[in-house]
Amino acid sequence: MQRSKQQAMMFLLGAVLVGGALGFSADRVLDRHAKHWARRSQFYDDLGLSQAQRSTMDSLLDERNCQISSVMKPVKPQLDSIRQAAHQQVLQILTTAQREKLELRRQEMEKREAEKHDAKTPNACKG
Repeated sequence: MQRSKQQAMMFLLGAVLVGGALGFSADRVLDRHAKHWARRSQFYDDLGLSQAQRSTMDSLLDERNCQISSVMKPVKPQLDSIRQAAHQQVLQILTTAQREKLELRRQEMEKREAEKHDAKTPNACKG
């Protein structure tokens, strides 16, 4: 019984580590264009949108993002709690040097997220 619990815990921990590594890697790959609008502009260019279509698309996408944010707002504390608990479990299996590397990467990710957030139009969402 104890062995199966240990195996399950190691599997979950492995899944968290793999998920974190994949998420971090995807963020690095997909974030080549650091500016929020650069990706949209490229998307619009690929589709060959007119200026009027671009303005309409901006409004639609901004509204969608606001709706998603409002839906996620009530569960964000729970998601943050899950992330923090998993992070603490990960820290327990790392060496001091590995923890330092992980912390540096975490700080880089937080900085990029803050920059992305700052790049978006302030108060774009109503209410």
